Amino acid sequence: MALLLCLVGVTAALAQGCLHCHSKFSEKFSFYRHHVNLKSWWVGDIPVSGALLTDWSDDTMKELHLAIPAEITREKLDQVATAVYQRMDQLYQGKMYFPEYFPNELRNIFREQVHLIQNAIIESRLDCQRRCGIFQYETISCNNCTDSHVTCFGYNCESSEQWESAVQGLLNYINNWHKQDVSMRATPAFLVSPAFRCLEPPHLANLTLEDAAECLKQH
Repeated sequence: MALLLCLVGVTAALAQGCLHCHSKFSEKFSFYRHHVNLKSWWVGDIPVSGALLTDWSDDTMKELHLAIPAEITREKLDQVATAVYQRMDQLYQGKMYFPEYFPNELRNIFREQVHLIQNAIIESRLDCQRRCGIFQYETISCNNCTDSHVTCFGYNCESSEQWESAVQGLLNYINNWHKQDVSMRATPAFLVSPAFRCLEPPHLANLTLEDAAECLKQH
């Protein structure tokens, strides 16, 4: 069975929300917030809807519940944004709604957006399973909207030669990481995972191809 080993740098940052990183987010949500008072007959819906829109980004990060870093490709971010803006624009095209309808629809769109982002991030990671060895793809960090990348190790090798080459590539990756300045390097996620004790920093200095292969076979 194909397995997946993700070698992602772990960094701490303030939560912003994936959709927040899209180029049209500020323009779109500024319009949504400024026109919210025209969408409901009931005055109580206005502050509720306004709060939902204002907290959209932070609430998104709280609801993602991902075991992997929230990093999304630009292509998938565009797809999510297009779907969300389309739903929101359709909602705003209507006239005033009856009480509670408008904020409830905002919540529905929000939940749909969270699922789209979760699926987009996970799908990109699972694509690594169809590869053999080290693979890297460009992403945007949902935490701070900076360019980032994800480096993965795919186990889906079709021959012993491919597997040996893949493990050698991983070994080279680890050795290069080990030589970097401690204060400058980002720690790959697999090095802080309890499942891979044999690949923790104390063992890297003398790590051999055979040791790395044996460690990977155990997981």
